[in-house]
This record gives sequence, structure tokens and C-alpha cells, in this order.
Amino acid sequence: MRRLWILRGLRVIAFGALALALFSFVVMALWNAVLPAVTGLHAITFIQALGLLVLSRILFGGLRGWGRRGGHWRARMHARWQQMTPEEREQFRDMLGSRRSCRPTER
Repeated sequence: MRRLWILRGLRVIAFGALALALFSFVVMALWNAVLPAVTGLHAITFIQALGLLVLSRILFGGLRGWGRRGGHWRARMHARWQQMTPEEREQFRDMLGSRRSCRPTER
């Protein structure tokens, strides 16, 4: 079982690295095709394109959300759920059920 998780993790890492490399190549190709001709800037290398992607992520996206996806939201929702009475939980389930489809839930 543990080997399956390791292989799955390696597959995710490999896919992420491949996607990052492909996206860096696209940035490099677009930069080198457009900006030197329009603005007179120099062409960039693959490593410089990768650096631009990382820098733009830091400047425009920040570092929040790296590593944890929705952990804070999930913890707050769990705390709220624990404080609800059984009637409030039932009301909440009914409200969610009505949002999932056009017709109300039947029990």
C-alpha cells in the first residue's frame, strides 16, 4: 500500500515538473518572438523564463496557499459544525441539497 502512495506521489511530482517546464518554454518562446522585435529587449533563456514565472508568482500571487489547500477553511467549517445543534445541522444539509440540484431533496 505504501508503495502505491510513493508511486502516486512521484507521478504527481513528475507531472508538475513537466507542466512547469512546458509553461516555461511557452513563456520563453513568446518573449523571444514578441518582445525583442517590439521593444528591443534581449532574448531570454529557458532558465530566465523559469525565473520570470517564479518571480511573477511571488509578486502577484504571493506565497499563500503553497503546501496547504483549503486547510484553514476546512478547520473553520469543522469548528462551526461542532457547535451546531442537530436541528441546525439538518437545516444546513437541506440548504446544501437544494443548491446541488433544481429540485428539493426528498427524504
